[in-house]
Amino acid sequence: MTMVFAGALSHAPGITGRAERADPRLKDAFRGHLGALRRALEESRPDALVVIAAEHFANFFMNNMPAFAMGMAPYYEGPIEDEGWLAIRRTRIPGAPRLSRVLIEGLLGEIDLAYSEEWKFDHGIMVPLHFLTPDFQLPVIPVNINCQGPPLTPLARAWTFGEALRRALDALPERVAVVATGGLSHWPCTPESGKINVAFDREFLERWSRNDRAALLSYTDAQTYREAGQGGFEIRTFISLAAASGGSGHVWFYEPIPIYAVGCTVAVMEVQSRPQGSLHEARAAN
Repeated sequence: MTMVFAGALSHAPGITGRAERADPRLKDAFRGHLGALRRALEESRPDALVVIAAEHFANFFMNNMPAFAMGMAPYYEGPIEDEGWLAIRRTRIPGAPRLSRVLIEGLLGEIDLAYSEEWKFDHGIMVPLHFLTPDFQLPVIPVNINCQGPPLTPLARAWTFGEALRRALDALPERVAVVATGGLSHWPCTPESGKINVAFDREFLERWSRNDRAALLSYTDAQTYREAGQGGFEIRTFISLAAASGGSGHVWFYEPIPIYAVGCTVAVMEVQSRPQGSLHEARAAN
């Protein structure tokens, strides 16, 4: 088994860019749990980190929007946003091109996967790395799921991607950690920015913690948009992680922090020896 760690966390730019404007009690508790997640990641001794993220039209646009994409570059740069606005210095992050290629080749038998040797990291990856790999030395393999440009990647395909990723990882001798990052409910770049649907978030996390495939895949895009905003489409990253890990989830922290414009989440999933379900079962159910 080469998947040695599964974690999940929020990535909103306000987490770093507006850090000091939050309630100090919530900010300190959130950052304390992010520190615990970093230590757990380090204790798993990974050779590389796969980050399943949703980006924000930094690299992929409506003229070329893959359902899934994986990076295959020797290095990446980020943040693409203004350093002062995000409060993260621009830096170069090592990639794992050989390992990425092996994973891509393994995935292509099951997933129509795009790949790229050029990738600028936006806050969707840089905020998690800022807390999890603050020295930016751990090789990173970025994954983007289309959560931003309709038609969106179907939830069932996000689950299938997670299963396929796990099988590809299991064929490797390297130790690989996987982190999912995204929402949950939020309304970025709209008049409703700062709104958080706590009920939606807690219900989703409860389903996620049970690793309940049927319940996780029962959301429609119309429901998610209505109840969680366009930012809620990022539940796809959490769903892929659930499929890859196969175990139960444990939410270490969840609190709405309006100045960050998101319900802030820190969680881990148990990595079972085999993921729940199978590709055949997923196809039969859909």
